[in-house]
Amino acid sequence: MVASEVKSLASQVGKATDDISAQINAIQGATGDAVSAIGEIGKRIGQMNEIQTVIASAVEEQGAATTEISRNAQQAASGTQDVSSNIGDVERAANESGVAAQQVLEASGLLAKQSDSLRSEVDGFLSQARAV
Repeated sequence: MVASEVKSLASQVGKATDDISAQINAIQGATGDAVSAIGEIGKRIGQMNEIQTVIASAVEEQGAATTEISRNAQQAASGTQDVSSNIGDVERAANESGVAAQQVLEASGLLAKQSDSLRSEVDGFLSQARAV
């Protein structure tokens, strides 16, 4: 009878060991997935930093263009000769402002897409983490 109980206990211990091993493997897999997701999040953050730099540069250019337009308008008030010579500068500044605004718009759109992608990755990561 004792041998039968020992055999039963050994069988139970073996099953429990297999269950624990399977859980450890699942945790290791989830951890690997989490590390991968965190790496992707880091990449996305790097990309967002680059976009932020582009946006900041575009805003700075837009501010410079606005300042240039204002300066040109003051010069135009001093005389018609100055007005005709500065029209080209005003037009270029306006074009630069338009280009800068377009860059800001494009960068904002890209940032929105990357934010959505990041949100999706984080949601996936959290779903995987909850499943473990």
